[in-house]
Amino acid sequence: QVQLVESGGGLVQPGGSLRLSCAASGDFFSTIAMAWYRPAPGKQRELVANITGRGGVTQYADSVKGRFTISRDNAKNTVYLQMNSLKPEDTAVYYCYAWGTRWWGQGTQVTVSS
Repeated sequence: QVQLVESGGGLVQPGGSLRLSCAASGDFFSTIAMAWYRPAPGKQRELVANITGRGGVTQYADSVKGRFTISRDNAKNTVYLQMNSLKPEDTAVYYCYAWGTRWWGQGTQVTVSS
């Protein structure tokens, strides 16, 4: 049974930073791209960022480019999302996803508010 467990969410003021983590169980981790999603108006979930298995290629939603950075540590089976210059519109539950599988994390709440 594969599990993805997110952590690092919380309440932060506009302009602040948070780092989300997603720890994965199982031996698959280094072979699979990983992604972060969040809900968006008119969509079930919006792709925030993704990263290939070895970490060489990353992609970002236009709304977070230049502010968020996705990275991974395959030795720790963990993917990260560094979020800087946070805005109120970044408020959402952030979900970790193993690309091409049915494996999702339970989500971690990020609230950006003064």
